[in-house]
Amino acid sequence: MTTTQQSSGTAAPTQGVAQRLAGVLQPFLGGPLPVRLRCWDGSEFVPPGDPAASPVVELRSPDAVRRLLWHPGELGAAQAYVTGELDVPEVDGWDLDKALTHAFAVAAARGLSGARLRPAAVVEAVRTAVGIGALGRRPANPATQADVKGRLHSKLRDRSAISFHYDLSNEFYELILEPQMAYSCGYHSSPEQSLEDAQRAKLDLVCTKLGLEPGMRMLDVGCGWGSLSLHAAEHFGARVTGVTIAAEQKRFIDARIAERGLSDRVEIRLQDYRDAVPPAGQEYDAVGSLEMGEHVGQRNYPTYARVLHDSVRPGGRVLVQQMSRSGKWPGGGPFIQSFIAPDMYMRPVGETVALLESGGLEVRDVHAMREHYVLTVAGWLERFHAHREQLVALMGEEVYRVWELYLVGGAMAFRDGRMGVDQILMVRPGAAHTLPAVRGF
Repeated sequence: MTTTQQSSGTAAPTQGVAQRLAGVLQPFLGGPLPVRLRCWDGSEFVPPGDPAASPVVELRSPDAVRRLLWHPGELGAAQAYVTGELDVPEVDGWDLDKALTHAFAVAAARGLSGARLRPAAVVEAVRTAVGIGALGRRPANPATQADVKGRLHSKLRDRSAISFHYDLSNEFYELILEPQMAYSCGYHSSPEQSLEDAQRAKLDLVCTKLGLEPGMRMLDVGCGWGSLSLHAAEHFGARVTGVTIAAEQKRFIDARIAERGLSDRVEIRLQDYRDAVPPAGQEYDAVGSLEMGEHVGQRNYPTYARVLHDSVRPGGRVLVQQMSRSGKWPGGGPFIQSFIAPDMYMRPVGETVALLESGGLEVRDVHAMREHYVLTVAGWLERFHAHREQLVALMGEEVYRVWELYLVGGAMAFRDGRMGVDQILMVRPGAAHTLPAVRGF
């Protein structure tokens, strides 16, 4: 350890980067740093008490601190994590999930949201940043950070935003999702049920709620990799039109249609949902849309609701499965908006119901499924970690770290009630519907 000379001539230890950061952060954190901090100079800070009671956070470069100075909070931390400048190693039973849960619990207990800082604390933080070599020009954004341009929710920008996430790589998603490639919440009868069985149960549930029978025509809005379109045709005898604006998804589904001999029953169109409404008199018998409404935006949601209404015949059923969220980050937060799903917008489920009703649909059932998503993401994470080497070889370490943070954070959000997911079943007024008075689902 380096030393500094005192006036008496004796040598006293100089504080390392970890100790200096822990001291300057205390006013910002309302108490001692709640983690073991290891820094690039080899120094380490350990909070009072049992060391094993705190996770380890490693700052491997001054750029980690520099990112936090330029983007305080979630975005700067996420940038540093995905680039590997910040890491949370698995030590003493701590992993990323437990570490983030610990950080959220400390923030809640200390009431850090909206806390005001004294100017002196800010000045000292800047002085410390200079002293440890962390003050400087803003680091370039990570290569994995989105950069979509154009007017919000124009067709061109929506195509770019959707392509950023869903056209990442079909092979990448095949290593994470189960064989049906269902990228939405499953329906779990128990924690022990396999992910594949839970997704099949969800698809059965959707088709049953829609009342599908052989020969019925169905529209799948935002069809993903075709799990619902193929299931409805193969197991319920429906004739399905699916729409997506992700070219890689269409390529994937078209191959599966050919493999399964379903070309007479399934057609996938590379088409914006706003262009999917059929001519009057040619409406579909049923419409499904699984976790696509989050991507249309707040201003365009009435248009989305009207498309659903106009695409189904009077008396026909519509089912929307959609995530919900309250609070100040309807897009999911700075990390999600910057690295996963640009322009996504979520709201409390009651507000979504009101928008769908304003679009002319009659809401008949709302089925909350939040706890199911915790189990679904757990299944994705299990496959994700099991295929680590293949995923890194395919897409690189940075993409792997983005998705690790995404999946772990998503599971936490559903577990802790910051996000929800619901199936909303509706009918179009204007003719008698066939929904049973007593539901069998």
